[in-house]
Amino acid sequence: MALRALWLLRHDPAAGGAVLFSRRYPTVEVRAETFNGSTHVPIPSDSAFLKALLLELRLLDEHVFVEQRDTCTRINHSCVHSVSTAAGQLWPVLAFRRSGLIYACVPLVEGTLEPRPPLLTVSGLSQGLALLLGIMDYVSPSRKNEAELSSKVGQLRNLLIQACPLGTPLNTNIRSLNSSFEDIQEMPADKEQPAWRSSTYKGKPQVHVCITEKVKCMQYDQRDVVDTWQVYGAVNCKCDIEGSAPNVTLSLTLPTNAPPLQDIVVHHCVTSVDPAMLLSTSADPLHDSVYNGPYKFPFIPPSDSFDLCYYTSQIPVPPILGCYQLIEEGSQIKITVNLKLHESIKNSFEYCEARIPFFNRGPIAQLEYKVSYGQLDLSREKSLLVWVIGQKFPRSLEVSLTGTVTFGTAGKEHPTDYVCTGNTAYVKLYFRIPDFTLTGCYVDQHCVRIFVPGKPKITASRELISSDYYIWNSKAPAPMVYKPLLD
Repeated sequence: MALRALWLLRHDPAAGGAVLFSRRYPTVEVRAETFNGSTHVPIPSDSAFLKALLLELRLLDEHVFVEQRDTCTRINHSCVHSVSTAAGQLWPVLAFRRSGLIYACVPLVEGTLEPRPPLLTVSGLSQGLALLLGIMDYVSPSRKNEAELSSKVGQLRNLLIQACPLGTPLNTNIRSLNSSFEDIQEMPADKEQPAWRSSTYKGKPQVHVCITEKVKCMQYDQRDVVDTWQVYGAVNCKCDIEGSAPNVTLSLTLPTNAPPLQDIVVHHCVTSVDPAMLLSTSADPLHDSVYNGPYKFPFIPPSDSFDLCYYTSQIPVPPILGCYQLIEEGSQIKITVNLKLHESIKNSFEYCEARIPFFNRGPIAQLEYKVSYGQLDLSREKSLLVWVIGQKFPRSLEVSLTGTVTFGTAGKEHPTDYVCTGNTAYVKLYFRIPDFTLTGCYVDQHCVRIFVPGKPKITASRELISSDYYIWNSKAPAPMVYKPLLD
């Protein structure tokens, strides 16, 4: 479980791309040459890698058809990419983009690259993802402050010496590390204390667990296009427990007949796990790999907050069903939005709103509307309608919005979009439901076992949050990028 190289990149549509930080591990590269043999592809220069990755992520030449990237046989549903370099296809490249920054690394594959091994067998992927998420968590709070961002990027090299010595991730919680060598404490004398447990706690034992599920959805309300949705979960833990290497066992519980958890990735502090749990995948619906539990995780917790595991699940229906119709009549546009909360969903939101953007048009000059529930607001730029539904749906669980919109003359300051041309448009939902998960997954406080003296205090919470929840105009062609491949 090692990394050949990692990068922190910046992408600005106006200024282009830049390498903020890079780190290579020559000893791991020598191992890669040995393991990969004739299929080995060396790491390119930073500038060459930046250009190749931006091309792969469609951030460069996005309006040009590039066969190696845009062919239908290369639709990518994960953040693992194959990047074209002068020496060949560099794989696997783990990369994702957040707030204008791109986090990327190349894990070591201990074997030949042809044919490509299944992703589940590349152990460095989960370690690399955890490290990149740790770097993102460390860097992201300073994203809007250029001076603070530059300072944190400058400290990354010292931090990674502690977090990932010689290319092996040991502590993915970058925030918990010291950026100065002068502040680095000596290694603990207790040989049982793992490297990721950087300090010991004194006090009453406490364990905090939070399950966060995010639901993604694409609804079209069209006969020839299939609606898609999926839920992604993360179990975050904070364990304040005395001892150099305390043992904790946490179990996730599902209701009877609930869909199983799949694509489970665990933190490296987990000491043992049923292999069948890790093999349960959603990538191949016909694969006989369904694992129905128990979902038990014994681990030695890090000192700070961490994500114990990630998972996905195939839920039978989306939480909110919607229909959006946008029809152009002369100089006006008529819109209709109908939303229905599924009866199985908890009707208690922290917030719930539907945002209706209008791209490639002028400002909204005139608006006439009627809502059955909630209130409708117009953004300051007059290019976005915000329908605030509030904290509950009505007793019928259905709400509707109808309206007529007239636009003024378009200017350079008004938003444009290359997908939403003509009448292709969408409604995007934003909501959060506390104390609820779509899978029904929860942590039974009586099933958390801590092998230390004293009675621990255990708190557990859960939440459901929308993420990329789109409802597309059913009266216009659906974007090709979201259409499934038809046989």
